[in-house]
Amino acid sequence: MIPITGAAARVDEAWTAEVLRELVRVPSVTGSEEAVQDAVAARLTGIGVAVERLAPDPAAVESDPDWPGAEMPRTSLPIVVGRLGRPGGRRLLLVGHVDVVPPGDPSTWTVDPWAAEVRDGRLHGRGACDMKGGVASILATLRALVDSGAADRLDGEVLAAFVPSEEDGGQGMLAAIRAGVVGDAAVITEPTSLEVVIAHAGAITFRLVVPGRAAHASMRREGVSALDNLYVLLRALEVDERERNEAETDPLMTGLGLPYPTIVGKVEGGEWASTVLDRVVAEGRYGVRLGQAWRDAEADLRRCIDAACAADPFLRDHPASVEITGGRFSSAQVPADHRLPVSLGAAAEDVLGRRPAVLGKPYGADMRLLVNEGQTPTVIFGPGDVAVAHSADEFVPLDEVADCARVLAAWVEAELSSRR
Repeated sequence: MIPITGAAARVDEAWTAEVLRELVRVPSVTGSEEAVQDAVAARLTGIGVAVERLAPDPAAVESDPDWPGAEMPRTSLPIVVGRLGRPGGRRLLLVGHVDVVPPGDPSTWTVDPWAAEVRDGRLHGRGACDMKGGVASILATLRALVDSGAADRLDGEVLAAFVPSEEDGGQGMLAAIRAGVVGDAAVITEPTSLEVVIAHAGAITFRLVVPGRAAHASMRREGVSALDNLYVLLRALEVDERERNEAETDPLMTGLGLPYPTIVGKVEGGEWASTVLDRVVAEGRYGVRLGQAWRDAEADLRRCIDAACAADPFLRDHPASVEITGGRFSSAQVPADHRLPVSLGAAAEDVLGRRPAVLGKPYGADMRLLVNEGQTPTVIFGPGDVAVAHSADEFVPLDEVADCARVLAAWVEAELSSRR
């Protein structure tokens, strides 16, 4: 067992588990984050951390040229910010989102999604992994810094930002950035199994409206099936997916196998069983390559669909339309030798006894907003396995939640201690 000293030694596992249990028991499906933000603010106040609450107008955020999209209407964007240390020096950010996806069919769960039940050292519930475990780690980090006295010795400032609306695009993070939540480095505690993610791909969601020509089923050759036309576009998207993935050369992404997947997850069409379909609507997800902004990926998608339509006798004159909907996730990356992943990796090695791997991931995250819009170098490092995020019986190991807090406390203390 490695001896842990300083602020990291003051992380209280029981308190951390209690906080996580409290947060999971507050349903906070995207669009309804007010109650959980009240709980977060109360915990910050109890620790002795200065709290700032922001309530930007969603309509004003939507007018931002870098608005990252949304998947549902919004009347509020509650943001909570905690502050420790002294302004004017280096500023470190600890960032987490408080919204979760819906639990889905209750019959697929063996536990109550909102009960925060603990089994074999794992706390189960919707959002336990993605990412209230990481939020609890941030709160435990701040408490350890205060309780150890390290907060009084910081030669710089720690901002802990708790944002809504990550799951449907990230407009909560963008609003926080516009309000000044930026810094010299940031760690987002999304689930990474305590590895350090320095690069992530992105994604856009799209809607295809594919035309056909209606006819009676008995005279189907007189019609043109919109469903058949959709198959033409799906085959083109398959070729495009293969070519985009084969063109990647960065080992961070090639090791993932399929870093930029394209899927169609929803198809609607037809009004009468004996009528040739004259319209099909398909919705899906299109990967954003490392180094791309979401608008670059949109251009790739449109070129693919336009070329497929131009090559088809019917679609040439009746092309499908493409609309970008929902979240718009650009990619992001920081160099492996940047001070942030190097120093965080060193802190993790001191606390955990192992150097975390440096990885790339195929999903989008608020990291890209901090990097691209906030000019803040950012990595992702947090408890839990993303493979169980959004799933039935979602869980996070409680020891990882506490270990994450220990690493973050050691990192902050090493980076900002006036005794360095």
